[in-house]
Amino acid sequence: MRKDTSTNALNEKQIRDSCGMAYSLNIIGGRWKPAILCRLSYGLMRYSELKKSIEGISERMLVAQLKELEKDKVIERLVYPEVPPRVEYKLTALGLTMKPMLAAMSDWGNLHRQQVNAVDEQTKVVY
Repeated sequence: MRKDTSTNALNEKQIRDSCGMAYSLNIIGGRWKPAILCRLSYGLMRYSELKKSIEGISERMLVAQLKELEKDKVIERLVYPEVPPRVEYKLTALGLTMKPMLAAMSDWGNLHRQQVNAVDEQTKVVY
């Protein structure tokens, strides 16, 4: 854990506070958040469904990422008073406004992957 007063932390805060893109990427960035947001963009999901649908994510990491997204008001955690307890997650109204951005990022990522792979295929040398 770095100190809040370190130069690195202060620089990061300054960039986040002055650039909307940096602020957005801070919220949705990381290895697992895009996968979580993608699944929740299709609608309400139970915790166990999320866990099963994201291959390779540990329970600890899923819980941590869900808590961060909830803290950032992007998702909502719904707990039903049942035995056993049922927990579901959904995008908040603010989170729903991210759908066009997430779709555009997905489209661009697929386009980039396609073009880079095509260039890589053309430049392969067979010995």
